[in-house]
Amino acid sequence: MTYLLYLAIVVPLTVWVGRALRRHGEVFLVDVFGGDERLARSVNQLLVTGFYLLNFGFLSNFMASKADVETGRALMEVLSAKVGGVALVVGVIHLANVWSLNAFRRRAVQRAQITQPPMAWAPPATPDPTRP
Repeated sequence: MTYLLYLAIVVPLTVWVGRALRRHGEVFLVDVFGGDERLARSVNQLLVTGFYLLNFGFLSNFMASKADVETGRALMEVLSAKVGGVALVVGVIHLANVWSLNAFRRRAVQRAQITQPPMAWAPPATPDPTRP
């Protein structure tokens, strides 16, 4: 019973997060890749696929429990530990991924600024005394 409840919680949660990442991640990736929507879609698909593989592998591996679940309280404790552990690990991995992509974006923006020629400086125009 505990395994079924665990799966009933974590599988829909994983699918919901994966869909949210796919939908909202593409906007971020378009910015990271300088407006290249095709590349952003491709990388987004790869990241979401990796998310599902990593998450479902971790969910399967983390499902085993040696705890005897005889009461409702024990059931909630086991489930909260399992679901909470999965959420924390996947959250940390997600934050590391976003941090890495943001660092990549920052470097690309800096490179773009360096390669652009500096704007010419012109002194401010002096008023013409003959014009009112």
